[in-house]
Amino acid sequence: MKKFIVEPEFLEIFPETQIGIVLAKNIDNSMESSTEIKKNLDEANENAEKFLGAAVFSENPVVSVWRKAYQQFKTKKGARSSIENLLKRVDKGKAVGSINPLVDIYNSISLNYGLPAGGEDIDTFAGNLRLTKAVGGEHFLALGDDEADNALSGEICYLDDEGAVCRSWNWRDGQRTMLTEHIKNAFLIIESVDPEREDVLEAATQKLAELSEKYLGGTAQVLLVIKENPEISLD
Repeated sequence: MKKFIVEPEFLEIFPETQIGIVLAKNIDNSMESSTEIKKNLDEANENAEKFLGAAVFSENPVVSVWRKAYQQFKTKKGARSSIENLLKRVDKGKAVGSINPLVDIYNSISLNYGLPAGGEDIDTFAGNLRLTKAVGGEHFLALGDDEADNALSGEICYLDDEGAVCRSWNWRDGQRTMLTEHIKNAFLIIESVDPEREDVLEAATQKLAELSEKYLGGTAQVLLVIKENPEISLD
């Protein structure tokens, strides 16, 4: 039985972190994104402007809260949270474009709610998926790269028995577990380090599940991982 486990080494640094999980099972991601999915993404790009009111980009609250979090662990130089990377595109007038239905869905959620969102293929996990501190040297081949760029000692990563799944918390996904057109069972995740946005996290997670079922079929189970409930079954 595969599990997702938030380990004590992580919780010692980020005890107030809340993670919304959607287990999307028996989905069909094989088609191109529909007109409606693309429209939702376009609207999300526009809606994301509401998170960019500060004169200095890094001072926008949904950016600064993650900047502060990233200062508390070892990262690769230049690593930033996924929500910052999306909002930076919006801030520069470069809309987040379509990739595939499932990625478009979670990117639209991320932009609409101002939270990092992502996903992995459950069936590619080697053993349990863990959110923890890397020992260092865990194998990682990022999306779009030809050469491995392994995890650093003390870096917050999603890891399984074969290496890093996502580096610098939610910065970069690996090729091995990426969401392709062949995926059937997805691990979808939304993260918050701001306890005051608990309601936003819950709404975002519910919406992610709703859109997954609407457009990709299958079933979508919603779960919450917190310090008091640090592990869930992926089966």
